[in-house]
Order: sequence, then C-alpha cells, then structure tokens
Amino acid sequence: MRRWMIAFISVMIASMTGGTLNAQEQGFWACPPQYAGQSLHIFNWTTYIAEDTISNFESLCHVTVNYNTHSSDEEMVAALRAGNKEGYDVVFPETTSAYLLRNEKLLHPLNYANIPNFANIDAVFKDRSFDPGNVYAVLYLWGSVGIGYRKAALPKPITSWNDMFQANSRVAWINNGRLMLGAALNMLGLDPNTTNAADLDRASAYLIANSRNVTEIADDTGQDLLMAGKADIVVEYSGDIFQIIDQCRCDDFAYVIPQEGAYSDLTSMAIPANAPNIALAETFIDYILDPQVGADIANTTAYGSPNRLAVEQGLIYAQYLNDPSIYPPHDVLAKMYSLISDDTIEAVFNAAWSKTLKAIGR
Repeated sequence: MRRWMIAFISVMIASMTGGTLNAQEQGFWACPPQYAGQSLHIFNWTTYIAEDTISNFESLCHVTVNYNTHSSDEEMVAALRAGNKEGYDVVFPETTSAYLLRNEKLLHPLNYANIPNFANIDAVFKDRSFDPGNVYAVLYLWGSVGIGYRKAALPKPITSWNDMFQANSRVAWINNGRLMLGAALNMLGLDPNTTNAADLDRASAYLIANSRNVTEIADDTGQDLLMAGKADIVVEYSGDIFQIIDQCRCDDFAYVIPQEGAYSDLTSMAIPANAPNIALAETFIDYILDPQVGADIANTTAYGSPNRLAVEQGLIYAQYLNDPSIYPPHDVLAKMYSLISDDTIEAVFNAAWSKTLKAIGR
C-alpha cells in the first residue's frame, strides 16, 4: 500500500507540473523496458508475499505474472523433477530442497548482471553451504520452525520443546519428518542431519514416547488450527504464527523459539533449468531485492529480511525488528541449526518418519 501511495503522489505531481516522472525519479525500482508484453510464471509458498508485490511488478514492467502457490516444498520439487511442464520461471526452495535441486541440475545459473540489487543482501546470507558462491539461489526470507500456542489454554508460557511434550493440551505436530525428527535429534544431542540408523531410531522412539498429547499431524496448517480453536500448541513456521497474531489484532497467541534450539528456516529464490523466461525471472529477483520491496514482504509475512539496506534504512517495522523470535539475538542463533539434504538423507528420514507416524497411529 505504501508503494501505491508513492506512485499515486508522484503521478499527481507529474500531472500538475506537466511532466512525466520515470520510476527512478519517483524513488523506487525501475524495470528495464525490453520486457513489456512478456509473461512470468511464479511458484511460491502460500502467505509468503506482500499483497501488492506482484501487481506492482506487472505495472512497472508492463508484463503479466501467473502466480501459483503450494503448501510444501515437495510439491515444487516434484514439479521440477517431472520436467517443469507448468513452465515455472521462479521458485522458492527451502534449504533442503535447494540442495536437491542443485545436485540434480534442475536450476539455472544466475546472471548477476541482471541482478545488481544482490549487493543489498547482508554478507551473512551469502555463500551458504546449500549454494556456494550463490550460483543458483538468492536468499528471500528467513525464520525458524518453533512453537506457536494459545496463551489462555496454558497455565504458563511455553519456553521449550519439553514444555510442549509435557503439556496437558491439544498439540499438533507439523507433518515433516526432517523438522520433527530433526528437533528430536537436537534434543538428544545428536546431529539433525545424521544418516545413522541407530540415531534415527532413538529420535523416532523419543517422539513416540512424547506423543501422548498429539491430536493432529498438520500439513503446515498449524496456524489455522490455532485460529479455529482446534489445537492449543502447534509446531509451525514462525511467520505463519506471527501472521495470525497480526490478523487477529489480539493477545491470544504467541510464538517461541524453544530454548533447546530450532531449525533455521532459509528460503531462496531460484530459476528452474528450463524456465521459459530466464531474463525476466532474473529481473524479478532484482526487483524483490529492492530495499522497499523486500521490506514490504518482510513486514507482511513477519519473516526476517536478509536485505541489509531494508534494515539499515529503517524500512522494517520496529515491532518485528525488535522481536527476538523474528530477529533472534546471537545466543539464540548459536543454538539454531540448518538442514542439509541429498537422496540418502531424505530416504532414511522418510523411512523413520513413516515408522514414527505408524507407531502413534497417524
């Protein structure tokens, strides 16, 4: 909305002075003119963009964007493995999927001549292990997977995974073996990326032993269960919980990064190897990396922004920037972990997760 107002005011000034201002003179991102009339196909997570991000890009570049959403990375990875028949130009893989897509040569190398705003990304978010040298991916948003809960349903605030496992409340786990088994492995002092069968058996047994209060295994819909009063505690992505806190404009819900540590959720932008419009896809990525555009997305989704200029220019809402569950302090970050991936890791975790679900009757 803020961007729309800037554009509206600029047009009014131009009309009163008899002139026409270009995008750079208006003070925001300018689209190269050669893309007018073209189209772009985007495949992103649900609830993971600002309301006007796409419409503004269409207006600035005079293009058409086909915007589709999914609720799991598996859906996106499956589409690319099947040959990208839908013709997606930009996808948004999490860390584990970025490993898989890179290793399977399903991503196109980025031409940074078309992405000058890459300079705006903080150095800590560049050259990550899932994409050394940022050959294929640029970080989009970051957050965590922790615990969301309804305050009135609990006698005291949740601070740890153990609090969740011991609560006399309705609990919903997320239906993701890497996340749930990873949390259990971390609790047990083991490597969340292990392929050791004995370690995974211990993690599975730990979850089974602590499943007495589980009423649902949710496909990334924990926030909806909280809103509907169908669960009291959920394992969920941070931004999804902060979004319902913002939507309800109430003090009913809370989110916490458990004190034992949690998964650090990094989502990137990438281009499929056989994308129909690679140049426009790179231009779209450059647009997203504009400080104001990036800030609008971070402020809408309540995820952390990797955009250094967006933070330095004060474009991120102070209430988010000062929230330790969105922008954690160093001591909390030190306890968070990343997940790596390859076919071997995915296979052993999928088997352990299936075993876990069967044992708890889900």
